Amino acid sequence: MGHGTSADWRSAVRTALNSAGIPERGANVGFLYVTDHFAGAMDEIQAELQALTGIETWVGTTGIGICATGIEYFDEPAIALLAGSVPDDMHNVIDTGTATPDEACAKLAGALGTREGRFGIVHADPHNTYLADLVPAVVEATGAFLVGGLTSSRGEHPQIAGGMTSGGISGVLFEPDVAVATGLTQGCSPIGPVHEVTDCQENIIIALDERPALEVLKEDIGEVLARDLGRIGGYIYVAFPVSGMDRPDYLVRNLVAIDPSAEVLAVGAEVSEGDTVMFCRRDGQAAHVDLKRMLSDLASRVGESTPKGGIYHSCLARGPNLFGPNSEELRTIQEALGDVPVVGMFCNGEISHQRLYGYTGVLSLFL
Repeated sequence: MGHGTSADWRSAVRTALNSAGIPERGANVGFLYVTDHFAGAMDEIQAELQALTGIETWVGTTGIGICATGIEYFDEPAIALLAGSVPDDMHNVIDTGTATPDEACAKLAGALGTREGRFGIVHADPHNTYLADLVPAVVEATGAFLVGGLTSSRGEHPQIAGGMTSGGISGVLFEPDVAVATGLTQGCSPIGPVHEVTDCQENIIIALDERPALEVLKEDIGEVLARDLGRIGGYIYVAFPVSGMDRPDYLVRNLVAIDPSAEVLAVGAEVSEGDTVMFCRRDGQAAHVDLKRMLSDLASRVGESTPKGGIYHSCLARGPNLFGPNSEELRTIQEALGDVPVVGMFCNGEISHQRLYGYTGVLSLFL
């Protein structure tokens, strides 16, 4: 693992490589994350890394923020990379490009076949209108458990997966013999009970439990916030519980708008009658507690093994925006893992299994 910051990408690459010592390790697969300052040079960065390390297979993307062991880079030019050795028959690069979900499913299933127990680290283009269906299509076609993130950038949104790409989902799939442990942590905490959507239209919730939706929201958030709804922006969200999980899980979506006269809510997702929802708050303290919970769960699954490395995909709204300055989120992970090499990015959305999350962190450890 190595990382570096410099206004010149060549200097940042050399700093990262010097700290990683990658050329001496015989690695053949690398992960690369660059801040969006270097988005336009990512093809040159990949070519430079291939020439300097001999590693042909690089996988990664760009982020407004990136991270490495114990450190976060936001709003500055930086590079983070991690490389390792994986038998050639134990990994496959994938790239859906601009294919539709059906096209991508057919292509991947034909090329790789479906095999349960695979694990994939992937990156996706947030502008892809098929994304909500494309992620489960890749899972169905390959049998893989996917983790990853959506590219974040104020400019170009490049991805690399053995070569330059964009527009869809790309990354690397590992065969079941490659041991990986992964965990997800939420950045929001539920308030109030779970409610049933009893009337709605597209993304508008009209009624919950056969009561006006706004009335239910006010009841759950409490009298103080209910008197001044202007204070809940960026603090109160809508969560959709996920069934069939071994611990409580939910998908967080934005509360887009409120119409006080009609007493309805607009949310950042399509809603159907019969859906269940709850309200939650974005809470730094609760997020810190849940991050430690996830790290403890991973530690119990890892046991006495020392992870060889890790990839972390966290939401842009986390990092310094939720945990505070001085790389507190990554330092918390470092405190739990020790000096296990970790790299990653801050995403426009996170992927775990076949779902798109928001405000979460997804940590994957190679064992």
